[in-house]
Amino acid sequence: MDFALPEHLPGLLAEMDAFIDAEIKPLEAEHMQYFDRRREYARTDWENDGIPRREWEDLLDEMRRRADAAGWLRYGLPSRFGGRDGTNLDMAVIREHLAHKGLGLHNDLQDESSIVGNFPQVIMMDRFGTEEQKRDWIEALLTGTRSMAFGLSEPGHGSDATWLETTAVADGDGWVINGTKRWNTGVHRATHDLVFARTSGEAGQARGITAFLVPTDTPGFTVPFYWWTFNMPTDHGEVELEDVRVPADAVLGEVDRGLEVGQTFLHENRIRQAASSLGAAQFCIDRAAEYASERVVFGKPLSVNQAVQWPLVELQTEAQMVRLLVYYAAWHLDRNHHMEVSDKVSMANYRANRLVCEAADRAMQVHGGIGYSRHEPFEHIYRHHRRYRITEGAEEIQIRRVAQRMFKFGSRREEPKAP
Repeated sequence: MDFALPEHLPGLLAEMDAFIDAEIKPLEAEHMQYFDRRREYARTDWENDGIPRREWEDLLDEMRRRADAAGWLRYGLPSRFGGRDGTNLDMAVIREHLAHKGLGLHNDLQDESSIVGNFPQVIMMDRFGTEEQKRDWIEALLTGTRSMAFGLSEPGHGSDATWLETTAVADGDGWVINGTKRWNTGVHRATHDLVFARTSGEAGQARGITAFLVPTDTPGFTVPFYWWTFNMPTDHGEVELEDVRVPADAVLGEVDRGLEVGQTFLHENRIRQAASSLGAAQFCIDRAAEYASERVVFGKPLSVNQAVQWPLVELQTEAQMVRLLVYYAAWHLDRNHHMEVSDKVSMANYRANRLVCEAADRAMQVHGGIGYSRHEPFEHIYRHHRRYRITEGAEEIQIRRVAQRMFKFGSRREEPKAP
């Protein structure tokens, strides 16, 4: 078995680093308030529900514009969308590499914006959209003229997505939607919300849920408040839908099979997010080892103490194992239907997310008081990545997915039970 990276990647990463140094770092240096100890304060509109400040998001837009002009932003997309046909393995390596570089405009953790974009919505639209929807949506998503929030979770339902209570009833040539959605990330600027609603069947059944593209300016669609979170700013809106009427062409995918749309979004996102967690974990491990070698206590380097060495060795070993697992899962995802490798994707995701939390915590401990301060990036890394042990499929749900394969609960291509 060949463990070497595909031969094109080392040179590609070097080109990417050169672009960051030439185009992105100077822009970042002009706006350091978003990246140093002031980062959350500067990014957050504290008097407007804690949503991101427009100036901060404008800076991210400029980063993406430069990356797109240089041919990086769409790297992982098919060439027909202006991309470079980057594979899932390519994207895993790139995402790890960018996160390993630490905090910066090139790859912002809190906002999930990167010079190499992650576009699960585009992949989702390509797989499930009608030809008209593809024409209206794909390029618009890439340029930002349209954007999509994700309305799956509800006040009473998160991991148990098949029990959601939001309903859509056929009415004439369209649908009427009623319900409440929680954690609609990005809805403060989104032109649409992808709302999942029950259209038939019984609670607990995967069949009977449909995905709807709902314009956020539709009468009856309201955002009463945003949830303030461990990681600020917040763009996770509560959405209420009261007799929201949408046309028939608002359906994305097949009626009653909307969870297939949702799972495509999650699986494409999970493997790349796992790679980012791995890269951020390696950054924390490396910084802690470097500091321990430099810091002198009781007349000797901190690194000579086994109490410092051994936890970092354990983390370094875990990082190498997770790296192989992430690459292995990405390689399989390139060759198989995403549902066929969902257990591998789940393994990689929940282990990577645990690892980065443990690595950030250990880096704080090794650095002592300065590690706990906001002058080091570890608290920011921890707060950002801690959410991934809950969102996009809690780690317990991902472990359950592995158990389904391990103990043969249902067929390998069974109807999806929960994302």
